Amino acid sequence: MDHEQIQGPEGLLHALDARIKLVCVALISAVVALLSSVSALMIALFFSLVLIIGARLPLRVLVVRILAFNLFIAFLWLFLPWTLPGKEVYRIGIFSMSAEGVHFMTGITLRSNALVLMLMAWMATTPIVATTRALKALHVPDKLMYLFFFTYRYIQEISNEYTRLVTAMRIRCFRPRTDLHTYRSYAYLVGMLLVNSFERSLRIRYAMLCRGFQGHFPRLASENISRLDVVSLIVVCLVLVGIIYVEG
Repeated sequence: MDHEQIQGPEGLLHALDARIKLVCVALISAVVALLSSVSALMIALFFSLVLIIGARLPLRVLVVRILAFNLFIAFLWLFLPWTLPGKEVYRIGIFSMSAEGVHFMTGITLRSNALVLMLMAWMATTPIVATTRALKALHVPDKLMYLFFFTYRYIQEISNEYTRLVTAMRIRCFRPRTDLHTYRSYAYLVGMLLVNSFERSLRIRYAMLCRGFQGHFPRLASENISRLDVVSLIVVCLVLVGIIYVEG
């Protein structure tokens, strides 16, 4: 997620410690992923909407990303309710929609939107550097932490390189068609993208070594957990207990 693009005016979630945010994300994700009751999932979705309001994210960017995500969910609605066996609730010709399929897709829709909104609320209000330090403080393995940080840091660079290569192909009058020349051209494009990305990674590594990088980032003095952080964690735990009670 592009933090620079989606961050808005600072709200309550911006003031929370990144370690607390990661713990909350892990707890909420684990609980919501295991829910099956529609009522419990609706409560989880409502809680995610409350977090989004508290995060004060830009409405336009938020709506665009949610709509883009739900296009995939809409695609699933075209197939799963019509293919899962069960009690028939609607029929079009030889195709019938089952109640079990509708219930299954309703659960997927509520669960996925609740998780996406929750992740956007928690993580979009945390700078990537703070998230990386929080992962370190929570004893996430260094290799995973650095993989996360550098993937985020340089994914835009790879995207820019892809755009540059595609622009170069278009300048040379390339027009994609369903023929062998098009397939070969795209294969060359992918190959060049991999080669250029590998060469860039070597230059980045040498630049870091020249600056004294020894396999780890200098660790600054960790911040103390505030009373607001503790209260926020307790509130999240109470909400999750309530959701689990409704699920049971």
